[in-house]
Amino acid sequence: MKLTTKIILGLILGGTIGLILNLTSQSLFNLFNTWIFVPLGSIFLNFIKMLVVPIVFFSLTLGTAGLGDPKKLGRIGGKTISFFLVTTTFALLIGLSLAYIIQPGQGSALGTSDAVFEATEAPPVAETLLNIIPSNPIQAMAEGNMLQIILFSIFIGLALAVLGDKTKGILNLVEQGNEIMMYLVGLIMKFAPYGTFGLIATAVGSQGIDAIRAMWMYMIVVVLALFIHAIVTYGTAIKVLGKMNPISFFKGFMPAMVVAFSTSSSSATLPVSMKTAQNNLKVPEKISSFVQPLGATINMDGTGIMQGVATVFIAQVYGLDLSFADLITVVLTAVLASIGTAGVPGVGLIMLAMVLSAVGLPPEGIGLIIGIDRLLDMTRTALNITGDAACAVVVSESEKKHDKVLG
Repeated sequence: MKLTTKIILGLILGGTIGLILNLTSQSLFNLFNTWIFVPLGSIFLNFIKMLVVPIVFFSLTLGTAGLGDPKKLGRIGGKTISFFLVTTTFALLIGLSLAYIIQPGQGSALGTSDAVFEATEAPPVAETLLNIIPSNPIQAMAEGNMLQIILFSIFIGLALAVLGDKTKGILNLVEQGNEIMMYLVGLIMKFAPYGTFGLIATAVGSQGIDAIRAMWMYMIVVVLALFIHAIVTYGTAIKVLGKMNPISFFKGFMPAMVVAFSTSSSSATLPVSMKTAQNNLKVPEKISSFVQPLGATINMDGTGIMQGVATVFIAQVYGLDLSFADLITVVLTAVLASIGTAGVPGVGLIMLAMVLSAVGLPPEGIGLIIGIDRLLDMTRTALNITGDAACAVVVSESEKKHDKVLG
């Protein structure tokens, strides 16, 4: 049986058992959750998180050094960031449009909810940009500060490319470190079906169908927007710019999407998504090693869709109108907030608090959706990493054309 099949079976079995236990006996669910589901999920997550920082460092350093020419690095970096900004904007527009067409919060009595969520103020853009430069790279690695790690890795890779033979020993060491990380990813993925089972059982068993039933219109809009964005935006980019069959793309990338769904973390899924893109989608390692770690940090299309839908939904619930200027603010704030936001479970809610504060909506409205956010977080994380892979395919194809022109 293929690993993908095992992971999907673990996902289905975990969801089924979690739902049955939630409906029949909460005390029995708590017992299973404490001794089986949570340990299985935590072991799998911790194994993968263990590799994230070294993989980002080794792969980005190697990818940057492999690009060689600083002009090529700038060209690929420009294409990557442009792709992310354009698709994130499309994602937000799709989410906002569907929310206004379907109006999931219109006439809802949910506004009486007493749920409270602590708002976090958005940091100034200048501060975000200044904080990219690490004053202590070792501390950045210890704290898992991804943007700082990415910048440091790019500088090291650039130095290795420029110095050439003088630093060949260091380059060999980085290559060997990357090989070790890829081997460990393959080893850890053998435990993925069991980890997926535990994570899904916990998520479904703790939420049950009550929260889902109360918020089903909001869920439908978010999931529909995610689906449209994946098929239309990514499918078109992959077909037109990447010269690849979208069906082959989604089929080949499915193992990583399933892991992202179960972990709800772009960063934690990074080792798997890189390996899947390189092996199944045939993305060159130097492109994958640069684009995907960068995407796991700054590309949050699924989160952008959630923010667009949730903002309109909360406004409708509270009977407040958003002006056109407010909608522009939502788009700009959400795009800027996604830069440098850690790809970890639940981060979308922190970003949403920033967006709501920017347009004068009560951050307490997040309490209306927080009950089912864990389930939706799984779906949008799967979309986030799919966008990273789509970008890698597009950049890879564009570089083929560029290399032919140079040749």
